[in-house]
Amino acid sequence: MRKSLIALAALSAVSGAAHAQTSVTLYGVIDTGIEYINRVATAPTVLPPGATGPSQGVAPVGPRVGMINQSGLSASRWGLRGVEDLGGGLKASFVLESGFNSDTGIFTGNSAIFNRQAYIALSNQYGKIGFGKQFSSMTDAIVNFMPTRFSPAYEPGIWLAGIDYKPNNTIKYSGQFGSVYASAHYSFGAGLPVTSLSMGGAGVQLTNGGNGEIPGSPRDDTAWGGSVTYLGQTFGASIAYDQWNPSAVVGATAKIRKAYVGGSYTTGPVKLMAGYRWGDQTYANGNVALRDDFWFAGVNYKVTPALDMELGYYYSNIKRMNLNGATGTAINPANPQQVSLVLDYALSKRTDIYLSTAWAHNGSLGNDGAFTLYLFNYALPPGGKNMVGVATGIRHIF
Repeated sequence: MRKSLIALAALSAVSGAAHAQTSVTLYGVIDTGIEYINRVATAPTVLPPGATGPSQGVAPVGPRVGMINQSGLSASRWGLRGVEDLGGGLKASFVLESGFNSDTGIFTGNSAIFNRQAYIALSNQYGKIGFGKQFSSMTDAIVNFMPTRFSPAYEPGIWLAGIDYKPNNTIKYSGQFGSVYASAHYSFGAGLPVTSLSMGGAGVQLTNGGNGEIPGSPRDDTAWGGSVTYLGQTFGASIAYDQWNPSAVVGATAKIRKAYVGGSYTTGPVKLMAGYRWGDQTYANGNVALRDDFWFAGVNYKVTPALDMELGYYYSNIKRMNLNGATGTAINPANPQQVSLVLDYALSKRTDIYLSTAWAHNGSLGNDGAFTLYLFNYALPPGGKNMVGVATGIRHIF
């Protein structure tokens, strides 16, 4: 009898768990291929005082052929997501997501295991509140409007959104109301890596890479922002603001502000899009680090049910730039611009092959430079003004 009661209790527990509709899903993307860059440098540095060009690299300089460092169409990643129905319309959920370089298997940026997302959330019909490492509100606003869909290869997405696009220690609200999506976030400490490049003892230094949350210095490394997006069948539009307050010295915060607006129009197999991002970065003493306007436009065309074409144009109006530290003198360098083209052919619903190419003028591919930490290793050669990249690869979604 006692054994029967124990078995009945165990069965009841299993039935209760099933009734709660708890689920955990393993998902991910593996994307890799081969890339050719016509002329690229190593060991990025910055220009000496008074120089008028973009930040550049040092020798050796030459063409580079090899595996794509951080994927082509989509950042390689794997993750776990889970949800539990708590009843009454309330749900608990979590996401743990890790980015990695598919050519070497290492975590992206040699960072923590869950370097993309790591949060727990509660949600109901009014929206979701998450706690942990999450994508910024600015990122939410731009992902549906980028010409090549925020692809790691060649699209200047980090230049647009900022390197704080997935801050640590974040409280975030997100909600969907029909075709309108809204989000707002606050980070107690974005926890980004050191932004420091040196040249003769001077250089860019906006943050010490700390997580913030320092006793007596509640502003250090904090970040916040919000966005609203409308996604209709024909028209789409989004607007966003993002601010990060990094600190190179405890108690002395710099200020990085970005505002964005974008839109799209879809008719049949064609989607047109365009957007603008205002940017202003200052050192802790208020001196300018970077003041720029970024514009982009593009078209997506579904040539056949299996073949997509994506074309984008990007232009940066760098009004003032100071890479020589808080006491340096701002310059007005040549304005970078870039054209990108992607051809993506679906072999199935989960596997596709692609060809990506881009040409950049007055800067590196993807606007990769001092203010994006040279994330993609496209340092412009000394005296160089143009860079061409071609990549072909395969992507599998699971």
